Order: sequence, then C-alpha cells, then structure tokens
Amino acid sequence: MAQCITCGTELHPERAQRYNYCMAPECQEKNAKGLTMVAVGMNKAAEELMILEEGTAEDLASGKYRDQRRGSFGTSAAGPGPQTAPRAGAPSARPAGAGKPLPKGPSPAPAPAPRPWTARQERLALIYNEQGLRPAEIAQKLGVSPYMASQIVLAARNRAKG
Repeated sequence: MAQCITCGTELHPERAQRYNYCMAPECQEKNAKGLTMVAVGMNKAAEELMILEEGTAEDLASGKYRDQRRGSFGTSAAGPGPQTAPRAGAPSARPAGAGKPLPKGPSPAPAPAPRPWTARQERLALIYNEQGLRPAEIAQKLGVSPYMASQIVLAARNRAKG
C-alpha cells in the first residue's frame, strides 16, 4: 500500500495512482504543484481545456488536435485546383442600365491597384498566418487594421495561385 511522502499516512489506491501525498492540508501545502493547462478547442460558445500530461502531449504532437483557425483563415499554401471559367457562348451579364452592347473580344485586364502595404508587411503577414495567428493578431503586429491584415494575406495567396 502506498504512503504519503510527508506524513506516512496510507493513501487510497485511486489517489496513489496520481499523487504521492495525502489530503491533509499541511501535506497538500508542501507537495501540491500547479497544473499546466492546454486549450485544445476554442470557439465563441465553449472551450475545451485539458491538463498537459504525457498522454496529452503525445496526442498534441501526433496531430490529434488540429488548429481549426487555419482552416477558416487559410495558409499561403496552394488551395484546391483552379475554378472553372464560364462557357464560351454563355450569355454575359450586363451592368444595370447599360444600353450599349458589350464590346466583343477579350477586354483588357485592369491595371493592378496600388497596394497600401509594403512587401515586408506582406512577407511578415504570410509568416504570421502560417503560424496560425488570427487577422487581429497579425494586424496588431504589423500596425494595420484587421481588415487590412486579411487583405494582405488574401492578395498574397491569390498572387501565389496565379
């Protein structure tokens, strides 16, 4: 039978599986250590927290718990294949109130709009995004708005696809 390492009292078998000290206040004060907690799931409605033990650490390392934010915000890695273009003979949509027919043939590509961010901000935003940071966290590090952080990441990803 297991005994308390402080006072020598006999431990209950279930307690002895995890602890080597008894429930006496003086024994707990001397031996109790804080637990390391890890968040394995978090959303607006609930959180899933676990005690970081050997088994939990192995589960985390094996990828059992994945970062779901990355699925919603994405990474700079290429996504699914290209989307299908409209059929060649399909009617084209006209702007509301346009009385003139649209010109035939390919229209010239619009000039790319100037980006209000630097190449350095773009590289950092992609790195932070791949690390799993949210747009608000990226924005705080770059000194821009969360909307701008999203736009930086999305523009860089679209350029990488093309």
